[in-house]
Order: sequence, then C-alpha cells, then structure tokens
Amino acid sequence: MKRYSGTVLVVGATGKTGQWVVKRLQHYGFDYRLFVRSGEKALEKFGTEVTDRLTIGSAEHELEIVAACRHADALICALGSNVMDPEAPPPSAIDRDAVIRLATLAKAEGVKTFVLISSLAVTRPEHPLNKYGRVLDMKLAGENEVRRLFGEPGFAYTVIRPGGLLDGPPLQHRLILDTGDRITGSIDRSDVAEIAVLSIDAPEARNRTFELIRAEDAPQESLLSCFRQLN
Repeated sequence: MKRYSGTVLVVGATGKTGQWVVKRLQHYGFDYRLFVRSGEKALEKFGTEVTDRLTIGSAEHELEIVAACRHADALICALGSNVMDPEAPPPSAIDRDAVIRLATLAKAEGVKTFVLISSLAVTRPEHPLNKYGRVLDMKLAGENEVRRLFGEPGFAYTVIRPGGLLDGPPLQHRLILDTGDRITGSIDRSDVAEIAVLSIDAPEARNRTFELIRAEDAPQESLLSCFRQLN
C-alpha cells in the first residue's frame, strides 16, 4: 500500500475502536496526531512514542478542537457515546453535537478529508438501540452534517456504518460492504479501523456512506479490494 503523505488526526483515539485506528496508522507508517481527553491514558495505551503527537482536550470545546486540527490533513472520528453509563454525556452531546462541532471546525482549519465511524441501522428509527437517548438518530444527524460540509468541492468524506463490534484481530474475515442500510451483522473493531484508514486515500471510498459487516473466515493481506463492492 502506498503511504498517505498527509497527517491524520484521530479523535476518540483511546476508545476501543480508536486504539485500533492508531495501531493501523502505525502499521502503515502514516504521520498521525491524537486528540484525547487524557494524556495519561494515551501514554498508557500507546507508550511514550506518542508524547509529541498529543493534543489534550475535548470535542465539546471549540478552542481545543482548533488546536488539534491546526496541522491535520485528514481526520478519523471514532467518537461514540456510552449509552450504558448514566454519568456519561448523552448521545445528543457526543454523537450529534460533538461530531457536528468537530466537522465544522476541522473544515475551517483546512482539514480536507473526514472519515466518520458511525453505526449500522441509523436510518431505522424504531431500532431497539434508539431507546437509549435516540442514539441512532443522533448519529444520523452527525453523519448528515459531515456529508454536507465535506461533500463540497475540494473536500471529501467517508461515513462507515459498522455492525455489532467485536474484538478480534484484523484481516481474518471477508467483509461485506453495502449501501442503503439494508444489512445486519457484526464486525471486528480492528477491521473497522483498517477500512477507516484505507478510506483516507481510496478513490472508491470518496464521498461514500456504507455499511460494514464480516462474513466467513478468510485471512488476507489487504482489505483494499473490499471497496470494489461499492461500484
């Protein structure tokens, strides 16, 4: 794989999916930066090699977002609310408002490519997950604004809607990519991260929204060919 020459900012890097995004960026030798709430947690997860790559802050604060985006060319957003934690911010604050704020300010700071990790079933308002703070509705609102902002000429977006998230290693399954929010299934976080990283520079993923699940076991060297399913 040809290495992307820009700098990639990861938002939500210390979450379970975000950690895999960082690992795959490191695997491919991308230049990356991390926007995290806790520098201590980031160092615990990734080691001292990320010390000079950190911006500490929250996607709920504009000035901190601006500082994080200042030298980024692309952004992978792995933010997600924790609907099981009553003390955590609600989906409206994270999956909608923080994503919209992040996309708006990132574009203003010159970020050209925005990759958003969303969720399967966001177009199904009666889905059981929507009982928790209308989380799917909030994710869809965030998606819509990313598409509006980064769908303009000179910019690009990719919206990835993974199925139920699992914790296996990457590149161990054939993947199914589809559009129209018609499929159901599960997917390893590691493969979601792989697809997110590849989406930055894959022409087939430019300005596309697609669902992502895994199929049968099929160890492979690269997932780049998966994007052909979108044509």
